[in-house]
Amino acid sequence: MATIKLDAKVPEGPIGEKWTKYKSSVPLVNPANKRSLEIIVVGTGLAGASAAASLAEMGYKVKTFCFQDSPRRAHSIAAQGGINAAKNYQNDGDSTYRLFYDTIKGGDYRAREANVHRLAEVSANIIDQCVAQGVPFARDYGGMLRNRSFGGTQVQRTFYAAGQTGQQLLLGAYSALERQIGKGSVVNYSRHEMLDVVKIDGKARGIIARNLITGELERHFGHAVLLCTGGYGNVFYLSTNAMGSNVTAAWKAHKQGALFANPCFTQIHPTCIPVSGDHQSKLTLMSESLRNDGRIWVPKQKDDKRAANDIPEEERDYYLERRYPAFGNLVPRDIASRAAKERCDAGYGVGATKMAVYLDFKSNLINKYGRAEATKLGIENPDLDTLIRLGKEVVKEEYGNLFDMYKQITGEDPYEVPMMIYPAVHYTMGGVWVDYNLMTTVPGLYCLGEANFSDHGANRLGASALMQGLSDGYFVIPYTIGAYLSAEIKTKAIPTDHEAFVEAEKATRERIEKLLNIKGKQSPESFHKRLGKIMWEKCGMARNEKGLKEAIAEIQALKKEFWSDLRVLGDIDGFNPELDKAGRVADFIELGELMCIDALNRNESCGGHFREEYQEDGGEAMRDDENYMYVAAWEHKGESQWELHKEELKYENIKIAQRNYK
Repeated sequence: MATIKLDAKVPEGPIGEKWTKYKSSVPLVNPANKRSLEIIVVGTGLAGASAAASLAEMGYKVKTFCFQDSPRRAHSIAAQGGINAAKNYQNDGDSTYRLFYDTIKGGDYRAREANVHRLAEVSANIIDQCVAQGVPFARDYGGMLRNRSFGGTQVQRTFYAAGQTGQQLLLGAYSALERQIGKGSVVNYSRHEMLDVVKIDGKARGIIARNLITGELERHFGHAVLLCTGGYGNVFYLSTNAMGSNVTAAWKAHKQGALFANPCFTQIHPTCIPVSGDHQSKLTLMSESLRNDGRIWVPKQKDDKRAANDIPEEERDYYLERRYPAFGNLVPRDIASRAAKERCDAGYGVGATKMAVYLDFKSNLINKYGRAEATKLGIENPDLDTLIRLGKEVVKEEYGNLFDMYKQITGEDPYEVPMMIYPAVHYTMGGVWVDYNLMTTVPGLYCLGEANFSDHGANRLGASALMQGLSDGYFVIPYTIGAYLSAEIKTKAIPTDHEAFVEAEKATRERIEKLLNIKGKQSPESFHKRLGKIMWEKCGMARNEKGLKEAIAEIQALKKEFWSDLRVLGDIDGFNPELDKAGRVADFIELGELMCIDALNRNESCGGHFREEYQEDGGEAMRDDENYMYVAAWEHKGESQWELHKEELKYENIKIAQRNYK
């Protein structure tokens, strides 16, 4: 294999002009030629649905693939709190530059400047696009779109639809996609899973997909392939991700030559319903938007057994407000998560497991909302019951579905008692390496949304995932793909009986048969659970050299055991979820090993990557900009072997500083 040279292909010129000049000079494909070019889009969440709809609208022939029964089932639907955009509706000092700065700083200075600035530039367009589609964003009394605050910022730039923003945005993108399917511009393949990338003469020319209903392997040609398959948080087993979320498509691309960047950068979300026991297979998120109006605290007394409402105000430690007065409860997710862990580890945790903290709405429910409503209604000197009743009505409109969800799961009413929360695995900042065009190191193979690494550095700010997915799909890839496809207009559709397709399908079938023929004693689920335990304990919220070395050895042993004692029930032909799961777990095991290698290599703490050896000021992350200001892009070289390539990060528009939210 030729030596890989990383070229981010960032345009020349001032940061504020790069994207504008790029769009004005990028090669184009004329409308007549677009009709003969075929594009495969794998994944139909926000990034995939928006990309497929946009490319089809432009005239390209598009095929979409999703393993769910409908694009509407993509995990994007689970996002709750909102989507960022630099519109400055609140007139509180927001701007494109401030969104750019907040995102770079929030990611602890480990993201590529040019990509992040482009994201900030197109953010306002996303809101206009979604409003035009009919997305029901929250509005104020006069009809203007409303905003709320999220962590890591001091402005209100988050647009939202109660606590179901992802669902409403996905329905907008899905509607655009369905319109193209109805016109015949897009052919959608539901219940299909991509199991390999097909390369011809070094370029991505299609995929091998498995029909999850019939078990049949299919060959599909495309002049270009777009991976829009989400993140890999389920490597930890317990996470806020949908049960089906996996790394398989991205991992197959990685083994075909696409570098995997910063795999150890995973996000721990501070606002999750705590683990209740070994029976769980999934965790449930409570939106970060709740930190707008909820105050996080623990008792000042260790191992306090009193009920939350019995603990008086003066005996409560609002530890985020105490430690970070400038940002308070709205510090970035990595900082809020570590602070919760520190309090629980020190013996101040609450609940049956003592691995939880309180998120309390009572004071804002009464003072912020209740009193404002009473004033509007002309009620003088309202009593406490009236304030609570009026406050509840407002909170229900803002967060009602989240409060209902919490009550259903825990049996406790968060209007009456504080929520209990604890950090959990959520988003993954690492992913497939891409250049400014969103192309991987395999020509013709692109990666969009959470599946790539490009925009969030070592920690993602809340409400930025939806922004990136729709930015990549609606406003970036429609331009950048022309740079590649303009040189492919003479390439005729390659028949799928080409040797490369035949060989790829054969290798895929052999791997599936190998999984089925092990005939051991242990289920795919049991291996996944054991992998997750290793990852959470040794490559989770905190990591250290000893633990990571142990984790690598344990994962290698687990992999050996997997391939010798796995038992997959059912047959190769037909519907077989156990077989689907087995393939995904096999890929997770390999990914887990690389994540630990990456974490071991990065001898610093930054964002969500917290190495216990590298901390200062009582638990703050200690970066090493001199030695680690780079993207770690790993090339697969064989069984348990990877080669590190470095993309140096240069900051010409932002002053590098230790993050300070105090």
